This record gives sequence, structure tokens and C-alpha cells, in this order.
Amino acid sequence: MDYHLTPHQLKKLRRELEQEKHDIELKDEQNDHYGLDESMRDETGELSQIDNHPADVATELYDRELDLSLQDHDDNTIFHINGALERMKSGTYGICQICGQPIPYERLEAVPSTAFCKDHSPKNDVSDYRPVEEEFLMPPFGRTSMDEHDDQNGFDGEDTWQIVENFGTSNSPAMAEGSDIQSYDEMEIEAYDELEGCVEPFESFVATDITGNDVTVIHNRQYERYMEQGEGVNVFESSENDD
Repeated sequence: MDYHLTPHQLKKLRRELEQEKHDIELKDEQNDHYGLDESMRDETGELSQIDNHPADVATELYDRELDLSLQDHDDNTIFHINGALERMKSGTYGICQICGQPIPYERLEAVPSTAFCKDHSPKNDVSDYRPVEEEFLMPPFGRTSMDEHDDQNGFDGEDTWQIVENFGTSNSPAMAEGSDIQSYDEMEIEAYDELEGCVEPFESFVATDITGNDVTVIHNRQYERYMEQGEGVNVFESSENDD
């Protein structure tokens, strides 16, 4: 089979490959290989990351992962360029490694380092594979959330999360799921609807003495919501007037 590339075309493609390789190596040298020789601790100038906010650490981790991806891309590009230069030396450049047919010059101009024709170029499809654990853990809280069971009122997975959530998360009211969240105290799951130690909302603001005769109403948040909803208005109004 006659070689389909002219000496002029081959020289032009070699010059482009060598120039691209030189540009990448120079860039990596000037930016210290994206700073990957230094640790995250060295970049921030802190002795420890322990006292940092999780969101700040996550941002720094994302930046480091981005640097790794960019460096991998550069290394992969140089690997393919070196392969193309080796094929030029051996006289196999411009020949598809799958079908053995000449690669059109137009394609080599667009992708000088390619070793495949258009029909046999490896496909870079994004995988839609998801870990099987995701199916096991759906819906949120998985099998441990018992809210939908009428015969279950015990401590479950959602209650566990609520306890952990009380210690704080990286979320803010602006990022909360609800549209009417005004403060951090309102961000917990069912922050208003679930009362600790109470079955009904009024139990949190109605109290009596040991004899059960002296009724006291505590004007807390649950009381305000209870009155706004028009529940028990006459009872509590008469009780307050007696006082």
C-alpha cells in the first residue's frame, strides 16, 4: 500500500505535535504541575484542617481534584503525542490500528495524535452505571424510616438523623428545601411538626398544678401557631381571662 501522506504533510503534522508537546510541558513547569507537589495543608498555610468549616475543606478538596484531573489530561495528551511521534519514526503513522486503512489527512489535521480512523475511534460514552447501594438505600433513610407505617411510632432512621442534624450542618436557610425558612433553627427535618416529649402540640404550652385545677398557658412558639390555626381559641381565651 502506497503511503498516502506527502513529506510536506508529514513534516507539518510532526511540527504541530512537537509544538503542542512543548506547550504542555512548559505550562506544567511554570505552574509547578498545578501545585500537586504541595499538600493541601501547605497551600492554606495552616497546621491543621480540623478546625476548618466543612464547606471550606470541601472547596479546597474540589480544587485539588480539579488540579489532578487537569494534570491527568496533560499526561494523557503527551502520552498520545509521543505515540504518534513513534509511529512517524516507524512509518506507521496515519494508518488505523484497527482496520489498517489510511486515516484521511483532514482527520489528522484535526487530531494529529490519533491512531484510529473515524469509524474505529474509541467511544467516550458517559457511563450511566450507578452503584447497587443506591437502590438499596432508596427512598431517603432507606428501610429504617418508619413514618409511613401506621403501627410504628418508635425510634427510627429519621430520628437518628434529626439528632445528628441538631449539631449543625453546612447548609444555610438559603439552601434549605423549604421556601419559608427564616433561621437555622427552622432547618431541621419536621422542625415544627415534631415535638420532643409531646404527643399533641398543646401539651407543650398547657400546664397544671399537681391537683390539675390551676391551668397555665405558656406563650411559646407552638402556642402561637396553635392559635393562628384557630384551634381551641375559646378554651384558652376563657382561661386567660380568668387569670
